[in-house]
Amino acid sequence: MALLLGAAAGAGTMTVGCGARPQKPAYEYMPDMARGPAYKAYAPNPATRDGLTLQAPVPGTIARGQRPFHYGRDEKEAIRAGNELHPPMPVTARTLREGEELYQTYCAVCHGAKGKGDGPLAGKIPPPPAYTSTRVLDFSPGRLFHVITMGSGKMGSYAGQLSPGERWKVVAFVRTSLQGRDDFNSQQAAKGP
Repeated sequence: MALLLGAAAGAGTMTVGCGARPQKPAYEYMPDMARGPAYKAYAPNPATRDGLTLQAPVPGTIARGQRPFHYGRDEKEAIRAGNELHPPMPVTARTLREGEELYQTYCAVCHGAKGKGDGPLAGKIPPPPAYTSTRVLDFSPGRLFHVITMGSGKMGSYAGQLSPGERWKVVAFVRTSLQGRDDFNSQQAAKGP
């Protein structure tokens, strides 16, 4: 019997709350939940711990569409990246054409059109090494990808300007066209499934 009375009281309360008309609003159980104050992104906010409306992402958050790059900036990490990273695509005429366009846009200003370290800015900064130097010729495609991603010496990271796919296209162009190497496809095939 008590259960029946409780159900009837609940149904009555819900009926009263649902009887809203434009002239007379219905009763609200928690109006502050439905009509909370709006804060602008950079406005102070008394509801947060640090008093700021815009909150930093949780540590370890990865932006949608991005992939983490688990390598550091030092030489040891560059060598590890060179051993572990392999090209995700084979070299095709299209890959080389797109890689050349990206190289001319982002790299030639320092490295020069032919990769000799003689770009227009080379006289204003310490010139970068030529791609045909013994040291750079020994870099694997993964190591070149690491350099573009993390930067090296005076060269900053290009991870913000070039997507991972675009960086690999630049590596394919440098490796194939500027260094005259033909092992990019074999590095890609070595990756396996």
